[in-house]
Amino acid sequence: MIRVTNISVELGTFQLTDINLEVPRGKCAGLVGKTGSGKTTLLEALCGLREVAGGEIELADQKVTHLPPRDRDIGYVPQDSALFPASTVRQHLEFAPRLRGMSATKIEGYIGELSEELGLKALLERRPFGLSGGEKKRVALARALSNRPQVLFLDEPLSGLDPDAREETLRYFSKIFSQSPVTTLWVTHHLEELGHLPDEVWELDEGVVSLRSS
Repeated sequence: MIRVTNISVELGTFQLTDINLEVPRGKCAGLVGKTGSGKTTLLEALCGLREVAGGEIELADQKVTHLPPRDRDIGYVPQDSALFPASTVRQHLEFAPRLRGMSATKIEGYIGELSEELGLKALLERRPFGLSGGEKKRVALARALSNRPQVLFLDEPLSGLDPDAREETLRYFSKIFSQSPVTTLWVTHHLEELGHLPDEVWELDEGVVSLRSS
């Protein structure tokens, strides 16, 4: 569950004020809006990457308004994927489970599952350089899911991909969402890229978030 109550965020002269939004547990919701409307700013606040000026954030029945990202039980895929150039795909997927103290056997099993589901099995020993745009997006998603979060945030996860890569990546994302109970907020400025994935779509326009009618 994601519940945002009267959130205010300030970034220089830009402000979001009294933002309210709610995504039920286990659902995938889209958040659309024009470039510059504040979608990424809001998402960063929900992740704990940006301080809020007021209001309350509740994730998976826990009030997290002032908690650091590591204590919010979230997965986050930033717009640029933010992969580590020197790390292999396997190392990207191992990082969070190791920090959480998962045993080597469990890590290996879980990485096997994730890489199978996201078509990454043949890429585990490769580094980001040389991966296609779609492969990088899938690695970023797998890394975000590797700590088994209850809440997942996606910031423009199909940006920069050509039409074929977008379709392929969307199929993998759809597969994950159909199999996982993770509550997801997908941010984009392209409504059409959401396809049939979200259970509901919210819109951020001129500082106001509202639920779009179907």
